[in-house]
Amino acid sequence: MICKKCVLDNSIKSLSFNNYGVCSFCEKYFDLIESLKKNLDKKSIEEKFKKISLINKKYNCLIGVSGGVDSSFVVHLAAKYNLRPLLLHFDNGWNSELAVSNIKKLASKCNFDLSTYVVNWQEFKDLQRSFILSGVVDIELVTDHAIFANLINTAKKLGIRHILSGTNIFTEHAMPNEWMWKKSDFKNIISIHKKFGKKKLITYPKMGLFDWYIAKYLPFGTKIEEPLNSINYSKQSAINILKENYNWTEYEDKHFESFFTKFYQAYILKKKFGIDKRKSHLSCLIRNNELTRDEALKILSKNDYPGELDNDIEYFCKKLDFSKTEFEKIIHDKPVSHREFRNSENILKFFKKIFEFLYNKE
Repeated sequence: MICKKCVLDNSIKSLSFNNYGVCSFCEKYFDLIESLKKNLDKKSIEEKFKKISLINKKYNCLIGVSGGVDSSFVVHLAAKYNLRPLLLHFDNGWNSELAVSNIKKLASKCNFDLSTYVVNWQEFKDLQRSFILSGVVDIELVTDHAIFANLINTAKKLGIRHILSGTNIFTEHAMPNEWMWKKSDFKNIISIHKKFGKKKLITYPKMGLFDWYIAKYLPFGTKIEEPLNSINYSKQSAINILKENYNWTEYEDKHFESFFTKFYQAYILKKKFGIDKRKSHLSCLIRNNELTRDEALKILSKNDYPGELDNDIEYFCKKLDFSKTEFEKIIHDKPVSHREFRNSENILKFFKKIFEFLYNKE
């Protein structure tokens, strides 16, 4: 069964459908997005950015940049409103040349300083191998946690109060829970690595269990801002502006600025877990009136791997020291839940509800 409004289907266990065949995500987010758009106040973002611009420091904000659409557009907004950000990029060893090029174009045109954190490859490779061997679904957890930790830790070190994030509800809402794991759950990372890893995690960036939630919800210390939620954000409009102003180049799909993410989403998730993340990404664009359902279904009908699959498998295996036989076995092994390893799920759920209740956040 496929939702009558978007392209999510009943292969997603957490999804429910009403009597009209509309999924629970559409029921919640169509009205929410329309309500947010109607209540947008241009003065709000102007006032927020003006306050940041008046901070008398070399850098009055920090922006994590991947080279993707959302973070790139936040850089554009920072330039538009005369902010002085430090651009921070996390290089996990899988950058595409296109991503590096897009980041450099933005930094150069905006005259912003760019700092790149290059991960200890041998240590990080061992961690990625551990997650792949474990059979859990969210093998991007090790990168996402490190990105967030690096942002928080850098902001604290340099005394930067504001982190500007490209996270937004318009194009990124409603990702099924069973497709991912909690990004701040370092206990889960340690537990999986302890069983399958061989090297000690000495330089790997890590953050406290509540650091991200404190920065997101509490009004003191380092503060995470989500400026794209304060404008009528459209992915395609953002792409057009970035192309016109920075000679920015578009990717084949969302998050394809990283080879690892491309291979993970376009091959591993589909082959091992039966998950096609395009369904969620496209459904978000449908709800944001950027794409019709028919257009999304047409895109999904083209299910070929975006590239030379044999070459990419060979590159992936060689870089992570897997034989093709070993990798093939991993792909066909039964998936394993993150809950099979030590984790902080219950305590994170409890405190997230408290933060949301007290500070009225979505």
